[in-house]
Amino acid sequence: MEEKLQTHGIKFKDKFGYALGDMGGVLTFSLISSFLNMFYTDVLGISAANITILMIVARVWDAINDPLWGSFIDSRKPTKFGRFRPYILWASLPMAVAAFIMFFKIPGLSDNQYLIFAYITYIIYGMLYTGVNIPYGSLASVITDDEIERSSLSMWRSVGAGIGGLPAQILLPLVVYSTVINADGSTAKVLDSAKLSTAIGCLCLLSIVIFVMHFKFTKERVQLSPKQQQSDYNVFKTVKVLVRNKPFVILCIISMLLICFQMYTQTVYNYLFKNYYENPGLYSIVTICTYLPMALFLPFMGKLIRRFGKKEICAVGLGFSALINVMMYLVGFTSLVSNPYVFLVLVFFSGAGQTFLVLEVWALVMDVIDYQEYLSGRREEGTAYSFYSFARKLGQTVAGAGASAVLGIIGYDGKLATQSADVLSRLYNAATIVPAIVLVIIFLLTAFCYKLSKKELVKLHEKIAVMRENQENGI
Repeated sequence: MEEKLQTHGIKFKDKFGYALGDMGGVLTFSLISSFLNMFYTDVLGISAANITILMIVARVWDAINDPLWGSFIDSRKPTKFGRFRPYILWASLPMAVAAFIMFFKIPGLSDNQYLIFAYITYIIYGMLYTGVNIPYGSLASVITDDEIERSSLSMWRSVGAGIGGLPAQILLPLVVYSTVINADGSTAKVLDSAKLSTAIGCLCLLSIVIFVMHFKFTKERVQLSPKQQQSDYNVFKTVKVLVRNKPFVILCIISMLLICFQMYTQTVYNYLFKNYYENPGLYSIVTICTYLPMALFLPFMGKLIRRFGKKEICAVGLGFSALINVMMYLVGFTSLVSNPYVFLVLVFFSGAGQTFLVLEVWALVMDVIDYQEYLSGRREEGTAYSFYSFARKLGQTVAGAGASAVLGIIGYDGKLATQSADVLSRLYNAATIVPAIVLVIIFLLTAFCYKLSKKELVKLHEKIAVMRENQENGI
């Protein structure tokens, strides 16, 4: 007789295994926000305007690709390995290969050929990342249906993502730049494509190993009801319910703006420390300042969630972070603006405020997927997560295209080793005021528009429990 897996009581192995999934994906994905824009402008010589168009075209394709993939997964019967785990494993190898090729410079191509190369490699990588990320994002909701355990999985996912981003954000800035001597005898740091390709090749190999471990350490416990396994899946009905799922829609907007904030700051801060502060190695400390608060708060998150609720602590943290980012902009009018360490201290406090949403956002995703089940009577994680993933990619597009557009507007020229004083001043303003505005909007949406508070979640889970029991009894 087949053993019935528990839906509660997950172990350390489950949490660690789930964290490995995002660690493996972010190892390569974080390279996009940290280095892809600079690789295009400084190595391939692609203009900011062309990069902006590329990002938009890629997202138009994602609007088709993501929902198709999520719908396909939901329409398939579970395999002996589960509904989601096999897709993660199968897509991880080609995704790693695509990531390496995306950052590889083929010598001797023309400007137009490099642009075509960028289109092909970026879009292929995005499709394969979708192949991994949508089933991975759906996986947590079938590992356990316990709210506290899901919150724990969300925190472990954030930890895995944080660790996965460390090489791109801390290690690579220390090793992928070379020093060149200008005509006037001054020196400048430039991105070295050979060093970058070697480093990325190592990260891609590591990501494959991590995904294999992820597959071995995770289990899917929450099964589809016999009624749902026998019923026909209809993507149009699912989308119709998703549109009525107000918490889902609001969370999509919040997450879109959050990743927009994260990727925009990662990209622009890289330019800021390379050009404004003339010390690209300090960019590594930005990541430490952002994620150190996560490590400090992590031991207390469970108690805070039980006491106050996920939505509540996220809103308070976002309000604090928005205030700090406004202060970053105001520092630009003082003599402190030239001190990079003052900027890094403010980054630390900004990271402290963001920590709550960063750690809990995936638990919030599982909550809105549960709300979708309440509205539709079906578990449709793949489709729901695919639309959520697309919303996040819109944020990536706004960040990528927006960062490129901002660089063009302020007059940044990647072919120059040194930028003018006016460009540097505008660069600082762009690196501070835009993130401050975005965080204010995220705070308002979380505090006043997202309605799944602690009390509402208790009521929701009680209703779902009754609904599942009725489905088991054929009612």
